[in-house]
Amino acid sequence: MAVYDTLGTTYARTRRPDPRIAARIHAALGDAEDVINVGAGPGSYEPASPRTLLAVEPSRTMLAQRPPGSAPAVCAVAEHLPLRDDAADAVMALLTVHHWTDLAAGLSELRRVARRRVVVLTWDQRVFRERFWLVRDYLPQAAAYDDTRAVPTERLAALLGGARLETVPVPHDCTDGFGAAYWRRPHAYLDPEVRAGISMLAQTGDNTLAPGLTALADDLTTGRWHTRHTDLLTRDTIDAGYRLLIADL
Repeated sequence: MAVYDTLGTTYARTRRPDPRIAARIHAALGDAEDVINVGAGPGSYEPASPRTLLAVEPSRTMLAQRPPGSAPAVCAVAEHLPLRDDAADAVMALLTVHHWTDLAAGLSELRRVARRRVVVLTWDQRVFRERFWLVRDYLPQAAAYDDTRAVPTERLAALLGGARLETVPVPHDCTDGFGAAYWRRPHAYLDPEVRAGISMLAQTGDNTLAPGLTALADDLTTGRWHTRHTDLLTRDTIDAGYRLLIADL
């Protein structure tokens, strides 16, 4: 069973693509005429069909949430892409590489099927741990879980044969509910549906997170959180460590 057969049930509601992040991803894809989306989930950030030739996703739960009119999709894994060499101008893999069982094999496959460019969205765990108050102050167990699966950007770049890095700021009203999306809306992390759409929280589990969530709830009730994070309340974006890697082949 794929990880997201159990974790992905709320994605259609909580993981809606953010247009500002979409603009960064589409700019990274450049003038690629055709694109393959690996680890595609429900299709967030895919260029509109027919520009996206194919989506590859191992979870049938996620495939079932793809909206009508999406690109064709196949149930398969990154490590064994059912595609010929040089199948498309560009291949994209967004917030997915940390779930792969064989990172080197998966990235090798991306390079094999891309003619010109590979675009990977990931995060720098060092920055995430240091700058994101949720894991730093309340849920260190989730940070510890991410320590076991986060891939250093330097390693990703090396396996891609070299890549340039771009910072992806997180807007304060981000519509895509990934890990740091609610950095200025802390009450959201108390919502079980929101947590179910964030793999680091869903896979760590509510029992483990309970003490930290209780502390967060108390700090929100008393106003301590707002006093502690006054500097965040007027900011439009933060750098929580999310990075685009762009590899030209």
